[in-house]
Amino acid sequence: MKTLGAVLVLLPVLVALASAPALADQLDEAVSADMPGLMEIYRDFHIHPELSLKEVRSSAIMAAAAKKAGFEVTTGVGGTGVVAVLKNGPGPVVLLRADMDALPVTEMTGLPYASQTQGVMHACGHDTHMTAWIGTARRMAALKGQWSGTLVMIGQPAEEIGEGATAMLTDGLYTRFPKPDTVIAFHDSASLPAGQIGIVDGYMMAGVDNVDILVKGKGGHGAYPHTTIDPIVLAARIVTTLQTLISRETDPLESGVVTVGIFQAGTKRNIIPSEARLQLTVRSLRPEVRQHLLDGIARIAKGEAIAAGLTNELMPIITFPEKRVPPTFNTPELTRKIEDAFAGRFGKDRVVKTAAQMAGEDFSEYWLADQSKQSILFWIGGVPQKNWDAAKGDLTKLPSLHSGYWAPDAEKVISTATQAMTTAALTTLAKK
Repeated sequence: MKTLGAVLVLLPVLVALASAPALADQLDEAVSADMPGLMEIYRDFHIHPELSLKEVRSSAIMAAAAKKAGFEVTTGVGGTGVVAVLKNGPGPVVLLRADMDALPVTEMTGLPYASQTQGVMHACGHDTHMTAWIGTARRMAALKGQWSGTLVMIGQPAEEIGEGATAMLTDGLYTRFPKPDTVIAFHDSASLPAGQIGIVDGYMMAGVDNVDILVKGKGGHGAYPHTTIDPIVLAARIVTTLQTLISRETDPLESGVVTVGIFQAGTKRNIIPSEARLQLTVRSLRPEVRQHLLDGIARIAKGEAIAAGLTNELMPIITFPEKRVPPTFNTPELTRKIEDAFAGRFGKDRVVKTAAQMAGEDFSEYWLADQSKQSILFWIGGVPQKNWDAAKGDLTKLPSLHSGYWAPDAEKVISTATQAMTTAALTTLAKK
């Protein structure tokens, strides 16, 4: 009875230990041991940022690290892209992606390892992505006894201009290399405290359309406006009316954005020009909302031109100057599986449900190229805890991604992301 009593007394403790997240295991210890070296790599990436399609130095560092870990490495895919393949017996093929490009942003962080390239900065955290990619490659190579299948790890160029994923696919990513059953990526977040993981089921990030409108008119002297048709006034009417596409024509429960970011017209204060130019970003999640917004833009531009008295030959001209970025979609089956795996490793308090965002990401191209596969992109919080606490979670008081002041808690991001990406890969490549 004494033995049974002791067991009964210890039972709650034993249950608690059994259900606690596995933080102090071999993976955690290995990543912790690797962090000093990884942080050196991170600081080097941050000091030497490279713009889209110019990621020569960054891709070389990633390629060398993957090759040293035992991967078969191919460079120059889609321009500066890296493809590293590790075959480890029969099983599925899993692709892990990290993007490499920086932004044309002047760094204002004051960090001792701030960018040394004038006007260029890793303001979106891709330096943490590349570093965690290297950490994950090392872990997956060291843990080959725990999984079976093929791991494809890619360093992708030109995410910021929405061209890198398509470039790699066009260059044979799914034909020259093992075609994945599952594609996985993460992105650091300026909307979550450092080390927290954000999961979205379904549509995660918006599709992005770039729309230009050339507004025509009849120019003349600013003193005689009655002899002209002022394209500035007409363009201003178009800008104002476009806002009703969201406020009055889109279901309030749907998501959409129509932003006029550029309004250009005129050369001198007393001259009414003959044309004005508008440049828009249009964002949506669902295809039907996107189509309604694009159709509405054309309808409003033409309608306002008719109201201004323009004839057919002077109707506004609408063009789409850049490649569209489709919305990013997390497939439900994989999302639930990865969420459960993360909760088991990190604890449920560090894994949170987050809402879709209207930013864009070309990671979606890997799923759209073959929608039979499973796909997920998740967030890794990057806001330093002291900053989060000081702002009380108010994002308006914190720098966002693409800000010259964005300085994530890089150590927390890289450590968490390396464990998360490794856990996601092990989960999908688990031995049967």
